[in-house]
Parts: sequence; C-alpha cells; structure tokens
Amino acid sequence: MSEYQTITSGRSGDVLTITLNRPERLNACPPEMADEIFDAIRNLGDARAVLLTGEGRAFCSGADLSARGERSVTGGEGAFQSLTKHYNPMVQTLATLPVPVVSAVQGPAAGVGCSIALAADFVLAGKSGYFLQAFVNIGLVPDGGSSWMLPRLVGTAQATRMMMLGEKIHGEEAERIGLIYKCVEDDVLMDEAKALAERLASGPTVALGLMKQTLRDGLHSDFGTTLRREAETQKIAGGTKDAMEGGMAFLQKRKAAFTGA
Repeated sequence: MSEYQTITSGRSGDVLTITLNRPERLNACPPEMADEIFDAIRNLGDARAVLLTGEGRAFCSGADLSARGERSVTGGEGAFQSLTKHYNPMVQTLATLPVPVVSAVQGPAAGVGCSIALAADFVLAGKSGYFLQAFVNIGLVPDGGSSWMLPRLVGTAQATRMMMLGEKIHGEEAERIGLIYKCVEDDVLMDEAKALAERLASGPTVALGLMKQTLRDGLHSDFGTTLRREAETQKIAGGTKDAMEGGMAFLQKRKAAFTGA
C-alpha cells in the first residue's frame, strides 16, 4: 500500500482502491489531497479498474476551505490557483483514465467532492449518501467540472436546481433522475462497489477504455464524426488479444477469459 498523508491507495487483484482518509474532517479535500489522488491514479501500473471511496461516514464534504486560506474562501486568485494547479488536473485525469472507475458514496459528496464522485464511470450511493452543490450557499460558483457534468447527466433544469438552489440530492433520487448508476442499502454499498469494480477489471480493458473515450468525445461531436471515431476505435479493439479471445469464446460457447491485453 502506498504511503500518503490524506488518502490510502492499495491493490487487490486488478483493482486499485483509493480511499479519501480524513474522516475527522468528513474527508474534506485540501489541495494536498487532490495532489495525492492525482499521483495515485497517474501511477496505475497494470491495474484494470479503480474504486474510489471515503473513510468513515462521508465520501467528501468538499474542498477544505480552512486549508486554502482566507482569500480562497471568497474566491479570487487563491481559488483560481488551487483549481487550475490542483483540483482540475486531478478531476480531468480521473475522468479520462483508460480504465473503468467506480465511486462509492456514503454520506455527503459535496462541492468538489460531488465532482470527484461524478467523474467516475459508475457511481454507487448508499441511502445515506447525497450529492450537494454547496457553492451558492457561500456565494461561490460550481467548480471541479460540475458545470460540464451535471447538465449532461441530468439535463439543464435539474442541473440549474442543484447549482442555484443548493439542494441535497439523496441517493434514491439521484438514481431516479439519472445522476448516478445505482442506490443501494448502506450496509451493502462497499460489497456492491467492489463486485462491480472486480467485474469491470475482468473485462476487455482496452475496449472499455476506448468506450470511455468515444462516449466523452461524442458529447461534443456530430454524428458523422462519432461514426468515424467508432470505426477507428473498433480497428484498435479488434487487434487486441482480448478481441481474439472474445471471438473464440463466442464460437466455443464459453465465457471469455479477458486478460486486458
């Protein structure tokens, strides 16, 4: 297990688990935590999936304003520097990893914590979990990519509600409006999240990474461009060992044993 101050990071099989580890602060995220998450996901090694969660009763209560200095609390140059140098590189790297990412949310995923959770490919929440765009309550604007992610996940009306009214979206409603993949009972959250991460880690890793890229590219491309991109990625995926294994498994009527190559 890697040595960090604000997170823990460790491998179990093909899954890299990253746990935000400041439970006494509800895993509030100072710039140092953003940097450590960035370091952990940038050094995946041969891990084939990532599971992201929080220690204790929260996923992440947002940026740690007390750690950012007085100027940063009210925005200004301090906030700009924190976002551009620490939070934004981490969230963008998390969202564009070439392997699947699962986040497991218990308690609050607020502020930039909401962005970190939603940057995953699959977001599971316990019934105690909730998502909060808290910025309006302190006179700030959404950051960490929320302004991009929210309207694409739930549409403009619900995104506007979350951003301008600052209302909590609890796990069950989050699933109902399409904000997250699934809401489950709190006591099975981690079991379900681990099972999903392990399932994804046993899949055709190259193809899954290409799916992620094509999905995101398609959000701001026209239909013809997406068709072309699908053909290009299909060419890449078709040249992998996993594609050969998948074809053989289909013909032999057995389950494919993908290796990620």
